[in-house]
Amino acid sequence: MKVILFGASGMVGQGVLRECLADPDVERVLSVGRSASGQQDPKLREIVHPNLLELKSIEPDLTGHDACFYCLGISSAGMSEDRYTSITYDLTMVVAGTLLRLNRDMTFIYVSGMGTDSTERGRSMWARVKGRTENALLMHPFKAVYMFRPGAIIPMHGIKSKTGWYNLMYAAMTPLYPVLKQFFPGAVTTTEQVGRAMLHVAKQGYPKRILQSADISGI
Repeated sequence: MKVILFGASGMVGQGVLRECLADPDVERVLSVGRSASGQQDPKLREIVHPNLLELKSIEPDLTGHDACFYCLGISSAGMSEDRYTSITYDLTMVVAGTLLRLNRDMTFIYVSGMGTDSTERGRSMWARVKGRTENALLMHPFKAVYMFRPGAIIPMHGIKSKTGWYNLMYAAMTPLYPVLKQFFPGAVTTTEQVGRAMLHVAKQGYPKRILQSADISGI
């Protein structure tokens, strides 16, 4: 299987990349993002592309892939709805539209979040925008499209977030993971589980197109 990964330098993307490189069924990983992941592996090729709204110049590199794991994302804290929409919806649509044209027989998996608003009418700005993005992606006629809605994600294997205070929070939560998993099994997962679940779904499919945290952890 040949995989394209968007957002490999983020916390979730780091976890997904790690699992892709460890999976014998993955022949090649193409990482595309505004910054490098910092990883090196014979299976990995990276394209650092500052303007992801313009993909024409790298289209030849994007062909011939079986799955896309879209892990790009940003916190909505302090952002206007227009700015958050530009990054969360507009950018995702450019990437998905380009990949659909180049790889129609592809499985596209999008990392969303617990609480995403599929009605697009709720009070939470980020949830409305995520819901709009999910709904639009589900209309794309790829081979298959799946939405991943993890809740709290515990980073494993030394993976770090780009946001400093997130790392402090995760450092405090990690020792409590067994307890959290016991009492909140549907709300807590790990970067390892997310990566492995995405690979499983890309290879074998899944009965639901929207996977909640409990689904992800149960794969």
